[in-house]
Amino acid sequence: MSDTGETGDGEGGGAPLDPGTAGGLWLDGNPEDPIVLSADGPALLGRDPFAELDEPDPFLARIDGLAPLARPVAPTRARLHAVEPPVARVDEAVGETAEAPPPPRPAEPPRPGPRARRRRRISLPRLSEVELPDVSGWVERWFGEEERRRLAALTHLVESGGSYDRFGLSPETVRRVFPLFYALYRVYFRVESRGHENIPVEGPAILAGNHGGLLPFDGAMGVVDVFLNSDPPRLPRAIVERWAGTLPWVNVFYARVGQVIGTRENFTDLLDEGHPVLVFPEGVSGIRKPISQRYRLQGFHVGFVEQALRARAPIVPVAFIGSDDQTPILYDLKGLARRLGIPAMPITPTFPWLGPLGLLPYPVKYRIVYGEPFEFHERFGPEGAEDARLVRYLANQVRRTVQHLVDRSR
Repeated sequence: MSDTGETGDGEGGGAPLDPGTAGGLWLDGNPEDPIVLSADGPALLGRDPFAELDEPDPFLARIDGLAPLARPVAPTRARLHAVEPPVARVDEAVGETAEAPPPPRPAEPPRPGPRARRRRRISLPRLSEVELPDVSGWVERWFGEEERRRLAALTHLVESGGSYDRFGLSPETVRRVFPLFYALYRVYFRVESRGHENIPVEGPAILAGNHGGLLPFDGAMGVVDVFLNSDPPRLPRAIVERWAGTLPWVNVFYARVGQVIGTRENFTDLLDEGHPVLVFPEGVSGIRKPISQRYRLQGFHVGFVEQALRARAPIVPVAFIGSDDQTPILYDLKGLARRLGIPAMPITPTFPWLGPLGLLPYPVKYRIVYGEPFEFHERFGPEGAEDARLVRYLANQVRRTVQHLVDRSR
């Protein structure tokens, strides 16, 4: 075909083809035909794309019918169920042995929640219900009737016939070393405390306080103070650094007097059993503060808030006054401490000049104040533990409260 729309044979060409006749072809249709835009006639595109449809769009209808997205659920591990082997049966009609159909698979039991996995709930009797034991040593003659009843109540922490609880606590060991800590509490540190009504009488609770003094005498005084001022008597279980669990003899002593290495599993089990747990969220940063930063709280670790939300346990803020004065740190040789694998290498007015004796605390006066408990679990529930920003915010709120108690009580 030429540019003029004609065809021909050979060089001379031939007669032009009429597009309206057979053999003629218009690529875009015959331009002389009228364009039909009426709804009754055939539309060029089949339908007007801008006209509204009489019937609903099936895709949009399906989207509207979808349920809102739910929170993703963690995949559960498949459980194996014991199934009895199939029993052969005899088909009477054909006289052949056929295999019996397998029994139906038993329904999977509901997955237990965090509260359903709780272990034996620990509870101690009131002092009036404790049988007063006989005096077994000359040291116990120093104690009054009330102190001896409190020590006798600790036997309820272990199961009948046992000597230790599942964390290693030995009521007999506590009874033997208690005179030493009682003397430190009454005579050496002369502890004064208030706010005991804020400590729950039963059930799990977290006591969160400021830390200081290099050696954990603040934790020891806190444990003794709660034990002597609660009825039923409650023995807080302090969470200690994992580094302490590597020290020979020290790790065993901590376990025998009721203190627990700070792992997530131990923390969870303590709260599930209903123990009060004493924590120092500052960690090692609290005990190695220099004298220029004493009673200035360092950053808080947030794990105790997660545990409180999951266990539905209140958080009681606690202020310890005196711990930062018992061993004033002039300087901390952090590089040497890292090489030796210890938390701190302090320079104090007495250490290292007096050797290990230089680490002994000064006979400062202790004051312990318990603030009103935080009931975060009532507002946010266990689900709040999954929100990292919320957990950090709540931990900062506890930190500000403890700092306020410290500033007000100094």
